[in-house]
Amino acid sequence: MTTKPDSPTSTTQLTPPAPDLSPVPQPADRTFGMCFTSTPRGARLARRLVAVRLDAWGIPYGTTAHDAIVLITAELTANAVTHGRVPGRDFHLRAHVPADGRTVRVEVTDTRAERFPRRPAVPDPTRTGESGHGLLLVSHLATRWDWHPRPDGPGKTVWAEYGLPGE
Repeated sequence: MTTKPDSPTSTTQLTPPAPDLSPVPQPADRTFGMCFTSTPRGARLARRLVAVRLDAWGIPYGTTAHDAIVLITAELTANAVTHGRVPGRDFHLRAHVPADGRTVRVEVTDTRAERFPRRPAVPDPTRTGESGHGLLLVSHLATRWDWHPRPDGPGKTVWAEYGLPGE
């Protein structure tokens, strides 16, 4: 009796899997970006995912840097949901640590083209409401922040950089 090599009953020897040739992530590859729904739930999820990512990047929970960056993220995403929301459109979040590892940059892009952030001056002591203090808080926590028009469509990107303490 002869067997065909293609026969399902023939025995074949399995070859070992090829080694994984994908590059090992280097510090220069520390970028996280994702779209979120323009809802409070989307802003909350963005904040939580940035917190997890910072911890994975070596900026652990409970440190001043971690807490400040998460708070900056929370304020920028809340502003995108509150002031930059266009029904049916998402906002995009990007967090990035450059290769030198000295700063963390958080960028939030929304699709609202007619409402731009204003630089906060000083807190108004006569103002008793809870809203309206987000960018003031960001300006105190971040090393620098600004905004620019969205290059690929209507809207804007608000960004903030936080300087990490030196080694």
